[in-house]
Amino acid sequence: MKIKLIYTFCLAFLGYFILYPIVHIILNSFTVEKHISIAIFKTALGNYVIRRSIINSFLLGIAVVLSTSTIGIPLAFLFTRYRFPGRNVFRAFCFLPLIASPFVGAIGMTQILSRFGSLNILLMKAGILKHPVSWLGSGLLGIFILETLHLYPIMFLNISASLNNFDIASEEASYNLGASFSQTFRRIIFPLILPGYFAAASIIFIWTLTDLGTPLVFEYRELLAVQIFNSIKDINLNPQGYTLVFLVILITILLFTLTKRYITRHPYTTERTPAGFTERTLRGKNLFSVYILLLILLSFSLLPHISIILCSVSKKWFFTVLPSEYTGEFYHTVFTHQLTKTGIFNSLFLSGLSTIVDIFMGFTIGFILARTKIKGKNLLDVLAMLPLAIPGIVMAFGYFTLFLNTFLDPRNNPYILLIVSYSIRRLPYLVRSTYSSFQQLNESVEEASYSLGADTLTTFRKITLPLVSPGLFAGGILAFSFSVMEVSSSIILAVREKHYPIAKVIYTLAGRVTDGPYVACALGVLGMALVGLSYYISSRLVAKRIGEFFRIG
Repeated sequence: MKIKLIYTFCLAFLGYFILYPIVHIILNSFTVEKHISIAIFKTALGNYVIRRSIINSFLLGIAVVLSTSTIGIPLAFLFTRYRFPGRNVFRAFCFLPLIASPFVGAIGMTQILSRFGSLNILLMKAGILKHPVSWLGSGLLGIFILETLHLYPIMFLNISASLNNFDIASEEASYNLGASFSQTFRRIIFPLILPGYFAAASIIFIWTLTDLGTPLVFEYRELLAVQIFNSIKDINLNPQGYTLVFLVILITILLFTLTKRYITRHPYTTERTPAGFTERTLRGKNLFSVYILLLILLSFSLLPHISIILCSVSKKWFFTVLPSEYTGEFYHTVFTHQLTKTGIFNSLFLSGLSTIVDIFMGFTIGFILARTKIKGKNLLDVLAMLPLAIPGIVMAFGYFTLFLNTFLDPRNNPYILLIVSYSIRRLPYLVRSTYSSFQQLNESVEEASYSLGADTLTTFRKITLPLVSPGLFAGGILAFSFSVMEVSSSIILAVREKHYPIAKVIYTLAGRVTDGPYVACALGVLGMALVGLSYYISSRLVAKRIGEFFRIG
């Protein structure tokens, strides 16, 4: 009876905070004066700025998928097919771009890529340029660069996973029949790694499409996510924001559904146990060339991290490649300024509570899915996994508009909605890690405890919890660090300064003159360090490499 009650609570909680906001958005997209109508769509699509924003977002998403494919696929082949000194070290460095949000990296990269930034100064001193070049242009190029550098590890990881499950015999047979590498890749290799590629491409496209922080820092407004953010200000007078969010929901669901169906209908498998392949050892000129290419890639991919760190300690950085004077005063400001202290406290407080919710919900749902035969538990599983497919900006917009003028109105106090938003966004990781732990835990161990006279509580405390806790604790640490640096929910739901989390503080400081961007970078470095430390601790707890936490599918 207690299990059914908990199951009902979890189902109601997820239904209210996941399905209800989505239904609210869809209904308001088609409702005009209490009548069903598509007038809002016609008005929105008739707006030139909105049309251009939609097109720009699509083109940006496609461009980032292509650029990350260009980097990630060759990189995956290199690390799965070849052995060379320092391979594991280079592999770890290739995942470091994931610990710094492009939202924070954009602040530092502005200093590097601006008209009189480090890159132009360096090229002019080398005689390559006579006049400075506007690398950022309107800002769209900067967004593209930041997204590519941040997201290529996801493509790399998923292609690597596909290649590790790859039957090398099919590839060798193609070569034996006289096919070239390009023919073999096109007809054999790529079809066999399509599931991993589609999974990564879908995530990268949706991530780029819905990224809000980066274009806001670069002050580029003609993107779908920014138009959604701007629409919140007058949502009661202009309901076009509902239409834009509905469009994001539609794109997301269609993309994941089509990808899944395509892979299901085209099962690119060899229908036998994959034959392993012998890794080739790189030596001589080939090894030297690989080192040079990897160092060039890492130099670019870690540039956002380096730029953030340099900005956080630069006292004077103007018309020079590197800061001419250094200081630690901005870190002092982080811990003494009222706004930054408020942001740190709010983020730690809210993220801590959301992690507790995640641990409780994740363990409970994982237990129900693995250890009970409750009818309808598959529905609970679907609801718990749904946040993986629904972007954060959709949930934040839904919460903001749904709870206006209620006791949860975020304009008065957004704490409850922020806690719910943070926890909902990270819940799938806790559910999956707990469910996997229960699957690996043989039920006979618990049955043996019962047979020896232990009651349910004792068995849970001495057997079940200790065996499941490493995965649960590792997932909780990651959920906490992700929540601390959550962007969309923090920017949209936190309206007053006293409620700002770290992400909203960084966004606010980035737009202020004098020392604002430098303090924002110092705060970003602390967030980056927290995320990196969380990955390390989590990987040690569950004995996985850092990249395994980003594996999709």
